[in-house]
Formats: sequence, C-alpha cells, structure tokens
Amino acid sequence: MTDSAGQAGAAASAEAAIDTETPAISRVYDFLLGGKHHYDVDRIASNAMIQAVPETKLLASANRAFVRRSVQYLVGEAGIRQFLDIGSGLPATGNVHEVAEELNPDVRVVYVDKDPIVLAYGRALLSKNDNTSVVTADLRDPDAIFAEPEVKRLLDTSEPFAILLGGVMMHLEQHEDPEGVAAKLRDRLPSGGYLMHSGCSDPGDDPRAPELNRIFEQFQMGSRCFPTYDEQIRYFDGLELIEPGFVPANQWRAGLDFPDPDNPAHPMVAGGVARKP
Repeated sequence: MTDSAGQAGAAASAEAAIDTETPAISRVYDFLLGGKHHYDVDRIASNAMIQAVPETKLLASANRAFVRRSVQYLVGEAGIRQFLDIGSGLPATGNVHEVAEELNPDVRVVYVDKDPIVLAYGRALLSKNDNTSVVTADLRDPDAIFAEPEVKRLLDTSEPFAILLGGVMMHLEQHEDPEGVAAKLRDRLPSGGYLMHSGCSDPGDDPRAPELNRIFEQFQMGSRCFPTYDEQIRYFDGLELIEPGFVPANQWRAGLDFPDPDNPAHPMVAGGVARKP
C-alpha cells in the first residue's frame, strides 16, 4: 500500500481514539517492516527489541513473506476465493488482497484489527475496492467478528474460505485461552476451508527467543510471544496440515522472497496452513 492524502485525512480523524502513550502491536510491526505509521513510543519499543536481538527486523520480514506465500498457495493451488485476515495490521507492501488479486481479481478479503488507526488507513485505501473491506474487532471474540456486517456482506461462510492469523496469536495471554480461540475459529470453517497461522516461536535452544519475549512483555505487548512449536501446532487440531507442515517460516514452500534465508534466527518464526476435512 502507498500513502495518500485520503489515508492521512482518515488517520487524522481517528487520532482521538488512538493511544500514543503505549506501544501498539500493529504500529511496532509497521516500524519493523519499514513503514511510516507509528509514533515515538512505538519506535522506542522497536529499537529496544533490535538492541536486544538485532535479527528482530528479519523476523518481522520473514513472517510477512510467509503470509504472502501462504496466500499465493491458497489462491493459486487450493482455489480459495475468500479471506478473513484477523490481526491484519497497518498497510504495508504486499497486502493479502494485492497478492490474491494478482492471481484472481475476484477474491474477496476482510481485514480485521482492533487498532482504530488500521480502520482509518484501511478504509481510505480500500474505498474504491468493492471486494475488500476492513473492520475493527478483536481476535479474542470470534463471534463478534463473524457478526460484523462487512464480514457477512463479503464472505459466504457456507463455502470454503481461509482464516489468516499472521503473527497475532502470539500476543494472547494464557488466561485468554489461545487454544480455545483457535478452536472457535476452526469451528467456523466449512469443509474445504483453511486456517493459516504464523508467529514467533521458541525453538528451545536459542537464548534470543526468551530475551525478545522479555522486551515484548516490558512494553505490554504480551508475555508469551514465543510459545513452543508443540503449543502452537494445537491450533490446527482436527485439520489436515499442508506439506511441509508447521515449520520454520522460511522452510514453508521456500522462495526468493524470504529475507536472508540461511540466517540461524529463522527457527524463531514458524508457520503453517491446514485444511478442514
């Protein structure tokens, strides 16, 4: 996505609803990806991460690359034409609808994020795209997401669709029941639907993972941002994982778009795609 006067105006109108004193996950992610939609507090948090773990930007880019490749698979090979991108974040190059529309211009996409600035920028950008929309809702309340009028307008949930969880489940606390949230989302999928999940992971032998998790917790962005592979694979319970399974993100149908593919930090980001029988 690119900046525009419309985006800037819409974002300004949402300013009153934006907390600029606390880092926001979407804005920190935007900074790490080289975006422009962030505040001083987000830059401070991001730089603390980079100082502690210099590969932090690499991890964000690797997650983004995995999301793009999973969408290419879902549209190009699995034939999916409907997407619900939960925790979509702020506008960035290679968004889901852009990747999908290169393969099929009829794909429909609903972006979901709880940050009001995402709604402001998204609606400005997508004002002329009838097949794509953005809503403000919270991952922790799947029922509310599916009750959104724009979700009902764009997605026929009786037909196969894909739920995308790119780097968002990692920010749920244990008391928020991430496995239960994933189960509710899986239950919404019809036969032939897909769940994509990616996020930071603790490979068990890398001290950078707990160190970066400490920074996330310090800046109030989650205390369990690096769950183990075994914890995360449960999100796919009852589904059929697509080869090569739930693996380090740069090993999933690897392509030239993965940044620094041989970097040893890559096991700290994992991803997978699964189909509901």
